[in-house]
Amino acid sequence: MRKTYFFSDAHLGLGSQEEEQNKEQILIQFLSAVERDGERLFIVGDLFDYWFEYKTVVPKGFFRLLTKLADLTAKGIEVTYLAGNHDYWLKSYFPEELGVRVYLEPIERTINGKRFYIHHGDGLMKNDTGYRILKRILRSKVNIFLYSLLHPDLASRLARGSSRASRNHVSKRTFEEKDMVDFAEYKIREGYNFVVMGHNHVPLQRNFDGGLYVNLGDWISEQTYAVFDGKKLQLKKWKGLKR
Repeated sequence: MRKTYFFSDAHLGLGSQEEEQNKEQILIQFLSAVERDGERLFIVGDLFDYWFEYKTVVPKGFFRLLTKLADLTAKGIEVTYLAGNHDYWLKSYFPEELGVRVYLEPIERTINGKRFYIHHGDGLMKNDTGYRILKRILRSKVNIFLYSLLHPDLASRLARGSSRASRNHVSKRTFEEKDMVDFAEYKIREGYNFVVMGHNHVPLQRNFDGGLYVNLGDWISEQTYAVFDGKKLQLKKWKGLKR
């Protein structure tokens, strides 16, 4: 059986031009490994630190990576992109131009008889009412339309500034991790064999009775991913393309 790959949280566009070019090249090497023995690939959110599509305009950059995704789908590898909290303004570009399936909400899949629940991981912090309200505001069709009236250069500048400012806020990852683990355990008790998430950038494997939770970490500092071989799901660290 060919393999199923998962990765998340590359946040392309976050760093300097040199840093992002290096990150893009490493991701392309990873996708070349997927191309060798993969049947499907799940991008579990926040591939970009910011993404917004207009009818005829998409953010500049990362052409080589986008081309590589198109190459994968052209070769029959199923690529699924689950939106995260930084790149949820996905519309038609990825499905129509690249052949990538896009989902804005958590998804369920059965692969080789195993049940997967795949969630970016945002919004699971208990009692985080503020984020849930903000999420509804940002995903409102009316607000998305109003934002689309801004010139792309201005819209991009505002979004990137907001994204960077949020990183200077007090980190809540410790609390997020516990709440995400609790959520994963709950889903496994529902009957899922595997729960896969990203979001808090902390790679983690946690076994429960009858199931496994994997947090994919990130591609900013961790360069971790998961692979399912038809029987086992394993969290791994990228060490380069083997010859």
